[in-house]
Amino acid sequence: MNFVARLKKDLTGDAGARFVFVNNFEVERSWAVGEPKLPGAGISFAGATVNRMEEMGALLAGEGDLVVLKAPMDAAFAGYLARIGAADGTTLIAEHNDPDAMVTEDALNSPELLSRLRELADGNTYLMPLGISASEEALAKESGLPLAGSTAQICKAVNGKVFSRGLVDSLGLRQVPGRVVHTVGELREALTAQLALGGRVVVKESLGVSGRGMVVVEDERGANRLLRLIERRGADAPANLVVESWIEHAQDLNYQFVVSRTGGVRFETVKAAVLKNGVHQGHRFPVELPPVAARELAEAVEKIGRSLHDEGFFGMVGVDAMLAADGTLYPCLEINARFNMSTYQSRIAEKFIPEGRHAIAATFSLKLQREHTFAEVETALGDLFFTGAGDTGVLVNNFATLNAAATGEGSFHGRLYAICVGDSPEEALAVRTEAERRLAEMAGTEA
Repeated sequence: MNFVARLKKDLTGDAGARFVFVNNFEVERSWAVGEPKLPGAGISFAGATVNRMEEMGALLAGEGDLVVLKAPMDAAFAGYLARIGAADGTTLIAEHNDPDAMVTEDALNSPELLSRLRELADGNTYLMPLGISASEEALAKESGLPLAGSTAQICKAVNGKVFSRGLVDSLGLRQVPGRVVHTVGELREALTAQLALGGRVVVKESLGVSGRGMVVVEDERGANRLLRLIERRGADAPANLVVESWIEHAQDLNYQFVVSRTGGVRFETVKAAVLKNGVHQGHRFPVELPPVAARELAEAVEKIGRSLHDEGFFGMVGVDAMLAADGTLYPCLEINARFNMSTYQSRIAEKFIPEGRHAIAATFSLKLQREHTFAEVETALGDLFFTGAGDTGVLVNNFATLNAAATGEGSFHGRLYAICVGDSPEEALAVRTEAERRLAEMAGTEA
């Protein structure tokens, strides 16, 4: 049973159910509305580029499934995915496309799309969002299609870093030294205590996302700077922050598992961040953990999964963890009650990365002077361009984000998402490095 069939079985009870994927990246923006923010570090509205990440859903959908997109896929990119057999579903296009809106919002403002969704209601077709907020609940109501997941209220609660820290404490799992701060008045004492332990301290908003909503405090001077800004709100103002010691030279891990509707817990995969000269290169897989860490992670999955079901949650779960330089595993820094990037690589991994192969999921950030075609990307990659099963090279899994920020008025920043495949971890990294050089050359800049 492949990944999507397993997910359907877990969340609906029927591996043959039909999913309509709605890939609302950075759903945390919806969950964070009205929540307290750190000065200068709050979640900003995602730009057009992030909103076009929904195109990744085309590579997740199985045969018979559908994917809601903000705009039609580039014909050359769609043809590429068809040639290598990477996209088996059907796309549905929102006729109302606001570049600054998430795909769910576009869908709600698209009468023709809503009519098409209503036609799909057959008792065995489900909306499958990246994450569930009030907007996805509204789309379910408007379309008549049930959600394959928990309520927005439960998802938001489980996704909070404050919740994660409390859960880890209650389960007796190893915890990064730190504490939860509920009000502004508690922050000064928490920062002082953590700095006294030595090293840097990180302060995180409970619902921060993608590296935003956090501040790294280097020393007492940095702490006082942050306190001056935030204490203006008054000691009793809500904060909802996590204050933790920064674990130096740790390996960042991300693992995902599924909590089924009936309470079963099934582990899916673990990936590790790749750094080169201190610069993030992406996430590599498969990952072989030290035996003790692997055992502790498996135990954590079971404990966390069962506890989440007790909270009323079922669905895909992504967890950030760390492996310290001395081999100590910190199994849960935060819980993401939603799909994560690993989810969108699952079918690719099953189809194109057999045992013995290795991959790095990479993001190529490029400063572009003009829009580029998919043919230009293929030409730039040359012999690194992935052409099918058994191949090594660069498999592009999102093209829409490359030109999403183009306005026709000068340079802009584009992104290309890809899976770099090699016969060893070292070869996968070499493929990624050379691909970055070639793409930068295409863009007319230096990597």
